[in-house]
Amino acid sequence: MTVYMAKEEMKLVANNKKAYHDYFIEEKYEAGLVLHGTEVKSLRMGKCSVKEAFIRIENGEVFIYGMHISPYEKGNIFNKDPLRVKKLLLHKQQIRKLIGNSSEKGYTIVPLQVYFRDGKAKIEIGLAKGKKLYDKRQDIAKKDQRREAEKELKVRLRG
Repeated sequence: MTVYMAKEEMKLVANNKKAYHDYFIEEKYEAGLVLHGTEVKSLRMGKCSVKEAFIRIENGEVFIYGMHISPYEKGNIFNKDPLRVKKLLLHKQQIRKLIGNSSEKGYTIVPLQVYFRDGKAKIEIGLAKGKKLYDKRQDIAKKDQRREAEKELKVRLRG
């Protein structure tokens, strides 16, 4: 008997680079998205933004606010509001853990990326702690140092 492993295919739709700049990401969770038909079609075309989005937990359920999914061009009357509040699907124990951690001072839940895994729309969310201004400056300085080192390495390899 042969057992075949399902190939996990992941197609990235939207990425939130700003989250990594503004926060320290402590933990990551993968959540399902509750969407309507035309929203899924628009998402498959890559018309999504999570830059201004944020996540709240209300009555034991997780919701994402401010996630923009552009209306599907051929959707006419079936299109939903692009900024409508969308429900996220997580296990109860994950939600309980998020409630406990996000209630601590300085912690929040931010969307990191939206993608399709095995044909299903997923969103990666992260438990994040806000960075101070000096933390951001340190990150920028490290990035500059790395860039300079790579540039110097290229010059040495050519010469």
